[in-house]
Amino acid sequence: MHTEQAPATEERQRDAERSQSTILAAARDEFAEHGLGGARMDRIAERAGLNKRLIYYYFADKERLFQAVLEQAYRDIRDRERALKLQDLSPTEAVRRLVEFTWQYYLECPEFLTLLNSANLHRARHLHQSAEVREMNSPLVDMLGEILERGRKDGSFRGGIDPVQLYVSIAGLAYFYLSNNHTLSAIFGRDLMAPKARNERLSHMCDVILGYVLRD
Repeated sequence: MHTEQAPATEERQRDAERSQSTILAAARDEFAEHGLGGARMDRIAERAGLNKRLIYYYFADKERLFQAVLEQAYRDIRDRERALKLQDLSPTEAVRRLVEFTWQYYLECPEFLTLLNSANLHRARHLHQSAEVREMNSPLVDMLGEILERGRKDGSFRGGIDPVQLYVSIAGLAYFYLSNNHTLSAIFGRDLMAPKARNERLSHMCDVILGYVLRD
């Protein structure tokens, strides 16, 4: 009897995981489009093709669902960063690759930027409540710190670089440009999202970051 119940239990677990994954994807799109304040649970249920009661069963309310979406968003980008295997590259190539990845990820996943905008609008209270997000970010800081220390030891990087400040600078150079591209394009009279402009921006970002970390 026990062996017969085990497959059924595993299948229910897989169904639950699939349902939660579907809900999170639908909620991500809803929050990215309408923000936390404008998002509606009815629309999330419709996007997911699931009963709204099931969303409340798994996530309790819209606030906790938004927190879960933010956690998943950070989980996704941290997973992709780990897959780069930066620790296997030279310090210079590792920093360059992180800059290139961050730029490309923001281009491919614009919903990540809009979710961050919404989270900041609410003073990041959902992230403050999430120990998981802090735990996910710690390995990134440690890894970047190790890369900087390798570079210092081999003489390619100057010392005294804070890995958190460096990562904020990398993210900020990409984030500001992309999140403000409409206004910047309008006031400067240039299409900053044209292929040539995007390539120039990435080259500029690499030059700025490497110019900062490399020893003179």
